[in-house]
Amino acid sequence: MQSLGGDAGSMRQIALRMAEALRHRGPDGYGAWVDPDSGVAISHRRLAVLDLSENGAQPMISESGRFVMSYNGEIYNHHAIRAQLEAAGGGMRWRGHSDTEVMLAAIERWGLREALGQFNGMFAIALWDREQRQLHLARDRFGEKPLYYSVSGRSVVFGSELGALKQYPGWAGEIDRDALTLFLRLKCIPAPYCIYRNIRKLPPAHLISFDVGAAPDSGPQHAVAQAYWDLQGTVDRALGRPFQGSADEAAEQLDLLLRDSVRLRMEADVPLGAFLSGGVDSSTIVALMQAQSSRPIRTFTIGFGEEQYNEAAHAARVACHLGTDHSNLYVSGTDALDCIPRLPGIYDEPFADPAQVPTYLLSRFARQHVTVSLSGDAGDELFGGYNRYLMAPRLHAAIRYLPRALRRSVAAALGAIPPSAWDTSFTALGRLLPARHRLPMAGDLIQKGLGLLKCDNVSQLYLGLISQWQSPADVVRDSQEPVFAARIMEPWASRLQWQHSMMALDAAWYLPSDVLVQLDRASMAVSLESRVPLLDPRVFEFAWSLPLGLKIMNATGKCALRQVLYKYVPRELIERPKMGFGMPIDIWLRGPLRDWAEALLDASRLEREGFFRAAPIRRKWQEHLSGTRNWHYDLWNVLMFQQWYEVQREPGR
Repeated sequence: MQSLGGDAGSMRQIALRMAEALRHRGPDGYGAWVDPDSGVAISHRRLAVLDLSENGAQPMISESGRFVMSYNGEIYNHHAIRAQLEAAGGGMRWRGHSDTEVMLAAIERWGLREALGQFNGMFAIALWDREQRQLHLARDRFGEKPLYYSVSGRSVVFGSELGALKQYPGWAGEIDRDALTLFLRLKCIPAPYCIYRNIRKLPPAHLISFDVGAAPDSGPQHAVAQAYWDLQGTVDRALGRPFQGSADEAAEQLDLLLRDSVRLRMEADVPLGAFLSGGVDSSTIVALMQAQSSRPIRTFTIGFGEEQYNEAAHAARVACHLGTDHSNLYVSGTDALDCIPRLPGIYDEPFADPAQVPTYLLSRFARQHVTVSLSGDAGDELFGGYNRYLMAPRLHAAIRYLPRALRRSVAAALGAIPPSAWDTSFTALGRLLPARHRLPMAGDLIQKGLGLLKCDNVSQLYLGLISQWQSPADVVRDSQEPVFAARIMEPWASRLQWQHSMMALDAAWYLPSDVLVQLDRASMAVSLESRVPLLDPRVFEFAWSLPLGLKIMNATGKCALRQVLYKYVPRELIERPKMGFGMPIDIWLRGPLRDWAEALLDASRLEREGFFRAAPIRRKWQEHLSGTRNWHYDLWNVLMFQQWYEVQREPGR
């Protein structure tokens, strides 16, 4: 947390107040560093995981005194970097064994940009260069750790969450209606956009630097954020050098890479465990953890009474086979309702991925026993696990030669059938099919697919698949949707195979803006550090080198990852339809959450607050309550903004 300008006492007070707003991210200690001559203040809240002594405290000053750094995250290869620095000579003198100290030494030896390329980990960094009078902000390759910043007049203000920026004098907090349209479409707000005007999120793998003049009142000069690592280039290089071995050889190589990635992420001076859903991704991570541990790994699962959402029994069987120390937590609609008022404070901006509630509840449950938890996130994006990767090419092949008018007529006719009728039919049919070919929540998937009959190319199809509200600017008053969707799709849509194109798009925006936001905010809200072994850069590059046929085969995704898992867990414990990590919002909105939702979606309230046009929202709400359509995703977006906005208006927020 940093500001430019002011006397030392007031600067320290502001910096510490900003840090206090992030106490949940670091309950174990705090500190501030102030340079009144340069007008710079940096503060930090510490979650002690490595080197619990004061030798690991931040802000930390480099050995030469040139650099001052505050950072959030972990660098998993810090031992290797330390050894590399020592081998290069120069008489390194270490104060402790924290990764922070190694990072500063690497920056001094190699320079910031080169050092960033060497870091295998998750991080958001603020680095003050006292010699060059430059402030640098940087974020990890995949966006595991958040970083907001604002430039206003002579000040640069930044922090891991908006709560810190709100403590800086002059906070305005004007809502950006254009960003709100992105939220309605995507259920999150992707970087660099923010729900507030004049606030930006630093994109993943980016570095931005501010030159500070000779005097604090001269104000900062800065360049546009620049990428220090290129996702598109990495993907292109990997695809250009495809893996040449067999499926068994690919599984063997992936096993070795993942095993080492897991090993690195198991280092901690505090208790450690893992989330376990019983699916392919989390089961693979837990299996590799247990294979490298002399004691049972602590594993945690959340369950629901609604069977179509409940993975607890599957997770328990995997845990029993692997011999982990396993714990289950079952939640109800009442538990979710109790949790909802906390969501705006947890997720900072409006955020509407339905998995946000179970992820938070699971994190809170795990934090009672451990301080660090590994997760299986990113498996779908890297190895082809999402249903859209399987469905989109088939749908396009089926409709590409049909006239558009005929497609629209078919969509209208089939769309008149309510989702509940499709669910009933597919449930009856499913009894005749193997478990892996059954289609849970068939009605929702079919309704989504019917809307895609209008699409003519991969860009339209992908946008239709990821969109909640298809025309959000028609719902948000006085708004214009940014060109984010078209801009992010342009490099990929026409060059790669359909599935690879969608996987690259998901890695570019969906993973950092939705999946990793959800994991970071939910876990850090309860002071739990979450780690993602599948996002080791070596695993990422290897996954992209695999031919598509080693990832998706016979309408089954994540084949390479499955082959690794089957070395440790019997196939029959894993083979079942993909369920995802969500909660039964559709059911709860018609039950325990109905009154809460009705109050937030009241037509007069929507019109009075002035952000939304009430008519399209009320129409979907009534259709959802009647059961003729299932609009819970669209409605949840609006509800999450409404709940967030209600909290922002409270005094002191």
